[in-house]
Amino acid sequence: MSNPPDPAAAEPIPECPHCQKPMPLCICDSITPIENRLSLLILQHPQEQDRALGTARLLAGHFAKATVRVGLSWPSLSKALGHHVENASHWAVLYLGSARAADLEAAAEVVALNRKGEVADNQRAILGKLEGIVLLDGTWSQAKALWWRNPWMLKCQRVILNPAHPSRYGRLRKEPRKDGLSTIEAAATILAGLERRPDIAETLNASFERLLTRYREVQTEMPELAPKPAPKGRRDFRRRKRA
Repeated sequence: MSNPPDPAAAEPIPECPHCQKPMPLCICDSITPIENRLSLLILQHPQEQDRALGTARLLAGHFAKATVRVGLSWPSLSKALGHHVENASHWAVLYLGSARAADLEAAAEVVALNRKGEVADNQRAILGKLEGIVLLDGTWSQAKALWWRNPWMLKCQRVILNPAHPSRYGRLRKEPRKDGLSTIEAAATILAGLERRPDIAETLNASFERLLTRYREVQTEMPELAPKPAPKGRRDFRRRKRA
């Protein structure tokens, strides 16, 4: 005769209402507020379900000028943000194309592209006029779906990253490219570079390190928190990137 199921084993793990992570992984009590000039808009694909290692809401928790939207499409940048934007070209989107800073022989960590996918002329002027950054949060295919479903992004300035270091995910999460970063790492690189404030990168990367440390501490005791393997053929897009 089999033993009756343990009711406690079926109980869901409580979730933080702010970062929406399982409570054993929540680090909201250690988040340091950051005053930022550039606004952040994080568009998260609704199927981005990596509650354990995703970083979108952790990133947004650092800033008053950060918005997370979950969905597939919005009529305009203004609709996605919830307020009027005068000129979408003063916002940058982390570009999904195949162009890599190393291939383009670009030295800066943040590089503006023209419509042909080439390094744009007058980088300082282009990057200096930016008012905000759009980051796409999801796997590679999910991020591409967000790109194609929101044609207003074509009005935004395209930027790519040339990170000095690989993602801190390491073996926890395989990146499709060497320049692939988590969403919070991408924001750290962009904001620190454009605002010329290395303290932004230090603060965001420290938060990410705390999350990864917490995950490593609990994963052996709570295997249900382990990220589910992606279906065959799917790739993560974390150059910006999604949760």
